Amino acid sequence: MRDYELIVIISPEVPEEELPAHLDKISEFITNKGGSVTEVERWGKRKLAYPINHFREGNYVLTRLKLKPGTTAELEANLRISEKVLRHLLVRLGE
Repeated sequence: MRDYELIVIISPEVPEEELPAHLDKISEFITNKGGSVTEVERWGKRKLAYPINHFREGNYVLTRLKLKPGTTAELEANLRISEKVLRHLLVRLGE
């Protein structure tokens, strides 16, 4: 198991009350693959540096997690196909 940080920018069209459900889907995917979510920080709506899919702002969420290295590609593929996720960045922590 390795430590990772995942930053996700979720579409501003997602209502505030539905946001936890989308975050739970990501956490559920991680736990189903044998990983664990250690922390979820919601940064709220922030202005984007440049428009993405005609949006000028998005909901930023930072997730710290532990995951097997082989399942990171599957996680990123899952995030890529989600229409609610504008961008994501998965970074391995440590060495």
